[in-house]
Amino acid sequence: MQLLETVSALSGSGAMVWLLIAIPLVCSAILMLSGKVADGWGHFLATAAPIASFVIGLILFMQLLGSAADARSINVDLYEWIGTGNWSIGLGLLVDPLSILFVLLITGVGSLIHIYSIGYMAHDERRRRFFAYLNLFIGAMLTLVLANNYLVLFLGWEGVGLASFLLISFWAHKPSAAAAGNKAFIVNRVGDLGLSLAIFSMLAMFGSVRFEDVNAGAAELSPLWATLIGFFLLLAACGKSAQVPLQSWLLDAMEGPTPVSALIHAATMVTAGVYLVVRSNAIYAQTEIATTAVAIVGTVTLLAGAWIGTSKDDIKKVLAGSTMSQIGYMMLAAGLGPIGASFAIFHLITHGAFKANMFLGAGSVMHGMNDDVNMRHFGALAKPMKITFFTFAMGYLAIIGFPFTSGFYSKDHIIEAAFQHNTIIGVLALIGAGVTAYYMTRLMMMTFFGKKRWADDVHPHESPLVMTVPLILLAIASIVAGLFMNGWIQDWLASSTGQEPHNTPLIHFTTIGLITLAVVAVGVLVGWFLHRGDIPRDEPVTKNPLVHAGRNDLYGDAFNEHAIIRPAKGFAGALTSFDRGAVDGVAMGSAAVASGLGAWLRKGQNGLVRSYGLTLSAGIVVLAVVVILGQLG
Repeated sequence: MQLLETVSALSGSGAMVWLLIAIPLVCSAILMLSGKVADGWGHFLATAAPIASFVIGLILFMQLLGSAADARSINVDLYEWIGTGNWSIGLGLLVDPLSILFVLLITGVGSLIHIYSIGYMAHDERRRRFFAYLNLFIGAMLTLVLANNYLVLFLGWEGVGLASFLLISFWAHKPSAAAAGNKAFIVNRVGDLGLSLAIFSMLAMFGSVRFEDVNAGAAELSPLWATLIGFFLLLAACGKSAQVPLQSWLLDAMEGPTPVSALIHAATMVTAGVYLVVRSNAIYAQTEIATTAVAIVGTVTLLAGAWIGTSKDDIKKVLAGSTMSQIGYMMLAAGLGPIGASFAIFHLITHGAFKANMFLGAGSVMHGMNDDVNMRHFGALAKPMKITFFTFAMGYLAIIGFPFTSGFYSKDHIIEAAFQHNTIIGVLALIGAGVTAYYMTRLMMMTFFGKKRWADDVHPHESPLVMTVPLILLAIASIVAGLFMNGWIQDWLASSTGQEPHNTPLIHFTTIGLITLAVVAVGVLVGWFLHRGDIPRDEPVTKNPLVHAGRNDLYGDAFNEHAIIRPAKGFAGALTSFDRGAVDGVAMGSAAVASGLGAWLRKGQNGLVRSYGLTLSAGIVVLAVVVILGQLG
């Protein structure tokens, strides 16, 4: 019977859904197992995998698009994965309006990153393995977003964690890369604890981890359990999406090859936490405390990431701080309830385009600058790297929210929704927009304008077509994605987010919107004014505590060192001392007593018959005395 159900699940649309994941995973396995035989063609096979999945995703998207709003769902149950007692957990997938958008983002942007990587990794001796890891990442992320229950989601969640570790530490011969991979892996395990506790709680409360069962039973949860599960899910989201206080791994993740940064920071790993919170909207609808916590974490993170972005000279770390900040906007929106959930996904999609564009643009700059990442060594690159400059500029306009670019629509909606929810949060989100405009203008001025500051042996040049074509496509998406998705995405996601469908016109300037544009303009002007002149090649010494804090990642590592690592080492040392002193002392002491007693008893075993006779006689006398005394008594 189960075999028949499996065959049925693998037919028609079900087959296409499973192929979405199977293609990149199988290709990854082929590349990892084939050895050097695949060195010459492995990268082409790996690049074909996400393209094939993207085509399948488009077909499924068109199928959903042509269905009635209440029928936009394809549920595929393959077989019962875990069956014990009253629990039955299936291995199944779900294609609905929310998951299909992630599929298109992951496979679409992922395909362009694969194509770009053909040129970027052309001279790396381990290119085949790199592409195998990329495919593994794509397959794991697709598993995460297509799961129809939280346990299958957790399977993809862990797969993404493994793939990120392999990619961040890909150049493990560099101690910094090895340390960065370990850091990302360990910090994310903290988040995994939250997701594990949430799954355990759901099994206890609902007897199921299937999305539809959890959503149906969420209204019956007590406020305490709804809040607890909400906080567990938030902890998980903080780990994967690098939100405060689990953000420390994100900037170090730049140690991986630049395409990895684009993949992790734009279309895959860091978006998983936002997806988890939005997917769990039924839980958060029952707890205002947990929902408020999500909004607060997002607000704090968007400001912290922007602060870091203002102080870094490493072009990739500026973009990493920016990613942290933009994901903060998404988390903030997700914490605003149904009104913000669709805006969170809207900004997630547009951010996937313009941030991948800028990360790959940074890689193109590095390609032309002998892998230098220090913006103080750049300057005047707009002329020798025209395509890179113009495509990067499109991403810049989108992220600052220039009118009618994709970021203008998605981020401004979040800021307006934040003001409607809470004025303080709205003001902080508005400040974040101004700071974003400042540090991104700073990046543009230091990299592409002013006087050239590169060394004599550096000869900037444009990247090959295999790298610039993806930049061009992503630049186009950075501009037009918002135009096509504005208004439509709220209707599309209504069934997943619970938001009432409504239309937002393309030309939509509210009071808050106009104020936002003014704040952004101020940020751009300040960035231009402060960096229009000569830029010193060496980082100037500063006594400004704000700049110093930004350069040191807001002392996140120092805090972890003193608040977590050292106390943990001290506690472990105390346990070791207790184990050696008390536990081992008792064990060794009892052994010594037994050994001593045995040695003393051995003295009576001397092999002399007279000694044994004397002992026997003495024993008889003692026994007789005891018996006689007993009778007399």
